[in-house]
Amino acid sequence: MVFQGSSAALSHTGKVRSNNQDSGYAGSNLFVVADGMGGHAGGDVASSIAVSRLAELDRPFADTADAERALQRAITDTATDLIDTVRTRPELAGMGTTVSALLMVDDYAVIAHIGDSRIYLFRDGALTQITTDHTFVQRLVDSGRITPEEARYHPRRSVLMRVLGDMDPDPEIDTFIMPTQPGDRWLLCSDGLSGVVDDAHTQKALAAGNAPARIADVLLKQALDGGAPDNVTMVIVDIGGHHPVFSGTPAIVGSASNPSGIEVPAARSGRSSWLHPGRQAANEPTHYEPAPEFLEELIEEDRRRARRRRVGWFVGFMLVLAVIAGALFLGYNWTQTRYFVGADDDSVVIYQGVQQSIGPISLSSPYEDTGIALADLSPFDRQTVESTISARSLADAKLIVSRLAPIGEDG
Repeated sequence: MVFQGSSAALSHTGKVRSNNQDSGYAGSNLFVVADGMGGHAGGDVASSIAVSRLAELDRPFADTADAERALQRAITDTATDLIDTVRTRPELAGMGTTVSALLMVDDYAVIAHIGDSRIYLFRDGALTQITTDHTFVQRLVDSGRITPEEARYHPRRSVLMRVLGDMDPDPEIDTFIMPTQPGDRWLLCSDGLSGVVDDAHTQKALAAGNAPARIADVLLKQALDGGAPDNVTMVIVDIGGHHPVFSGTPAIVGSASNPSGIEVPAARSGRSSWLHPGRQAANEPTHYEPAPEFLEELIEEDRRRARRRRVGWFVGFMLVLAVIAGALFLGYNWTQTRYFVGADDDSVVIYQGVQQSIGPISLSSPYEDTGIALADLSPFDRQTVESTISARSLADAKLIVSRLAPIGEDG
């Protein structure tokens, strides 16, 4: 059955990058975002190859299992295409791409994913990230070593653990099937969007009742307002709804929209990289897949960062304790400059401190027993003393005591 709904695809270079290495595709049944990497032209070529290969699947499938196998096979074939391309064009060595693909089959979404582009589902007012980032920091989050919020600003957040590249002919791809329903809104995006616009703002934009193209414009503006340091690509897919259904012409955006126009500069002599000696280095890649020994260094670096954080927290905690202790010390010293007159069993006593207590700790202590019996005081004075009488100083406290009137004496 042909997918019933509406969609929109949008891609922008961003405010920092000189070229767009992302590609996006929104067709009749298939929706894809690919974030390329690998220098000035390598990323363009890689994401274009991925979209071109996957576009062959934009057709109805008999069942979800068949569609899932087709997605898996097409992405694996894309890895082979990348390897073959580098053999004939060595200046593109090191190129790669993420792939996040959504294939609609009846009332189900068949999903395939590798890399750190993302697929979100907005349903019943809630936004859920469906895919898991294949990144170094995501492993740190999964192991409980950092929080998701820390991951957003981690210096290694762009290090990919799994990517579709020119070195692995059999990449590990996440595939799964989810039921979908009318009213669902799906978002596929590169990290140029998800790394700048947080989930709260994304959810607010998706919650609006606008058409997918309008939502894409809103999210792009938020990414640009946030600096857009990377290419920004998104595909928004509505299930059912009141907006027009697919028109019959797929929307292709980013580098895949004009693959024949990609110019591949000649490789620079005398330059090499740690991964590919002949790698084109016109632009630094936005992502890369590190070698195992480099991962060990990253893990050790993260351990050092964790130790520094623990030391920082401990020092900060001790400073807070010192400030609290200092404040308590100064506060207690101030209380000891105060006096009041009160009762102790059966006599009048001058107390040093204040009448309050902190839990079981009293902030006063007997300073002088005056020797005046409570029984010798008038009922009014006895009640006043038992309720305590505050004094400005020790001399003031003694003056208060001297004015107390025992029974039988004139006031």
